Amino acid sequence: MKPSFVKSIARNAARTIALASCAALSLAASPPQPAPKPTPTAKARQQLAAKGNWNGTMGVTADGSHTLGNPDAPIKMTEFVSYTCPHCAVFHREADPVLRTTLIPKGQIQVTVTNLLRNPIDLTIAMLTSCGDPNRFWVRHNAFFASQDQWLATAQKMTPEQLARWGQGEIPARMRAIAGDLGFYAKMQQWGIDRARADRCLNDASMLDKLRAQQSAAGSLGLTGTPSFVINGEVQQVHDWEHLSKLLSDRAAALQAGRI
Repeated sequence: MKPSFVKSIARNAARTIALASCAALSLAASPPQPAPKPTPTAKARQQLAAKGNWNGTMGVTADGSHTLGNPDAPIKMTEFVSYTCPHCAVFHREADPVLRTTLIPKGQIQVTVTNLLRNPIDLTIAMLTSCGDPNRFWVRHNAFFASQDQWLATAQKMTPEQLARWGQGEIPARMRAIAGDLGFYAKMQQWGIDRARADRCLNDASMLDKLRAQQSAAGSLGLTGTPSFVINGEVQQVHDWEHLSKLLSDRAAALQAGRI
């Protein structure tokens, strides 16, 4: 019998001190959950469209992934990310401000962020970014990527004793050890989420099931690295903003010409 995806991740705790590449962990087999119907009402969509800005339209899918932008956008892009992947942080820094000022506000694209977990830190952050108001997910998501170099540097200085706490005992206890060692509790406090509430989120079995579904979705698509992108159901063979931006520009141009 194959071990659960959480146990597989936990056994790789020591590897978090050497995160030079973005190769993904093996993915657990679990059937993906169906995507939910768009949540905004037709009236709400019309009002947002009239304002010409879809940046305020957010949602959560059945597997716990987060969406931003027009639910009826002709371009649907899913980003598979790892919070400990340096390339993902670079992509986020380059892509996010451009998308938020071009395609997203115009309603041309809806972006979905989903997790491709590589290690226990990824798991811990994925649980914490989903903790609290769903509409504040993007604030937490942005902040963890913006400070990646700081907490990764701290992770690289962990003692063998600290790393042992990351790899032994119950899964919530391991995540609490990571959150404490890397200063994540203080970060959550900035958003009004105290330690007790953060611990409840780290103990959320239903969220673990949703992350398992996200891993299964990535596995069914054959994804093995981050960042990876799926546009309108098709896996793209690009992994950086330079190449993805050209692809999106071409699609947007075709949209303007009435070909999409």
